[in-house]
Amino acid sequence: MKRSSCVAPLLILAFSGGSTNATAQELQDVANMPRPIEALDNVWIEELTMMEVRDALAEGKTTALILTGGIEENGPYLTTGKHNHVLRVMGESIARRLGDALIAPIVALEPGNPANSRSPGTVVLSRGTYEAMLTDMATSLRSQGFQNIILIGDSGGNQRSMATVADALSTEWRDDSGGIYHIPEYYNYDDVHAYQRDVLGVDEDPRLEGLHDDYYITSIIMNDNPEYVRLEQRIAAGKASINGISILPAEKTIEHGRRLIEFRTEVTVEAIREAMAASTSN
Repeated sequence: MKRSSCVAPLLILAFSGGSTNATAQELQDVANMPRPIEALDNVWIEELTMMEVRDALAEGKTTALILTGGIEENGPYLTTGKHNHVLRVMGESIARRLGDALIAPIVALEPGNPANSRSPGTVVLSRGTYEAMLTDMATSLRSQGFQNIILIGDSGGNQRSMATVADALSTEWRDDSGGIYHIPEYYNYDDVHAYQRDVLGVDEDPRLEGLHDDYYITSIIMNDNPEYVRLEQRIAAGKASINGISILPAEKTIEHGRRLIEFRTEVTVEAIREAMAASTSN
């Protein structure tokens, strides 16, 4: 279901007597009028109304998360949107733990060579286009009153461009309050696999099957929707494992995923707060 494309025209029509030629004053009146209904408890900007975002900013939610994923080959079981499914659950958890954050629409594509995307289902942007999009998103959010822009990437191919954009905008915004921060600690797989082994007791060699998939990713995605790891089909085919680790019973795997979400959230939020504190002290 499409959510956002008709919102602005409907608001304009409602406050301009049916005409789409709304004046600047009419638009300003809409932006400034009191919210007529209770706000939704939601951290995703695209799922909030304009008034809900406006009021959240006024209440101090001035941190915006820009999350970057990808559409790529992920083996026979995971959908091409693996990274974006992970970000749905990780983004929600991180934003709520921070307490003052909203989440921009997920950047669903990653940088690469569009002329060389031969793997079926893979869609990429040129690096210049990708960095321009991140720059425009961050600038747009900043212009609305978000003070701290956080860049988090779930794919290794995104990290360099996010760092480049953060460095460039940090220089541009150096005389302003707040800032923009790339958080590479989110993407520290070594710590995640160590936690999975030492705390959850799941000792996995993610290179074993070579499927661009592992138990950690699968368990987190199952907290979003088991359909995205083709759980029912794998059970029917006797393929309900990854790298020699069974994903059954599903309840156990989902619980492992929940604990991995908590662990990654804790690491990421600490890194965000340290980055912001370091910027303030400089």
